[in-house]
Amino acid sequence: MEYKIRKIEKKDNKQVENVIRTCLIEFGGNHEGLAWSDPDLGRFSEVYNKEGYKYWVVEDEEGKVVGGCGIGRLTDDVCELQKMYCLKTARGTGVAHKLMNLALSYAKKYYKKCYIETLSNMIAANKFYNKYGFKRLKEPLIKTEHYACDVWYVKDL
Repeated sequence: MEYKIRKIEKKDNKQVENVIRTCLIEFGGNHEGLAWSDPDLGRFSEVYNKEGYKYWVVEDEEGKVVGGCGIGRLTDDVCELQKMYCLKTARGTGVAHKLMNLALSYAKKYYKKCYIETLSNMIAANKFYNKYGFKRLKEPLIKTEHYACDVWYVKDL
C-alpha cells in the first residue's frame, strides 16, 4: 500500500476527526480530558492554518485519510506534537516515522522544544516517542485541556 502525506485541507476535517475518534475508542480514550472532547477536533484545517502550526494527513491509495499529525504552539519556545494517530491499517508501514520526521523538521524552524501528552496504555506510541529521543516527565510541562493524559514527554529540537 502506498501512502501520501500532505497538508490538511478543509475536505479532510471530518475524516481526521473519525480517525482520532476510532483510535481513542480503541485505547479507552473516548472521554473528557482527552482529544475526544477537543472543541477543535472537526476544524483542523482552520486551526493549523497559521505560522508555527501545521497538520498533515496520511492518505491511502483510495484517497481515504488513515492518519495524521500536527504541530501547535504551547509557548514561544515550546510546541506540542498534536493529534498523532494512525488507523490500524497504516500502523507498521513506516508512515508514522515519516510523519514524525516531517513534524520535527517543521517544529525546529519555530521552537526549541517539543512536548507530547499521551496515555500509558498506548504502549507502542510510548516506545515510538522514546525512539525519537523524547524524555519522559514526572508531570505535565504545562497545564492543558488534556488533564486525563497520564504520560508526558519533551524533546530538545
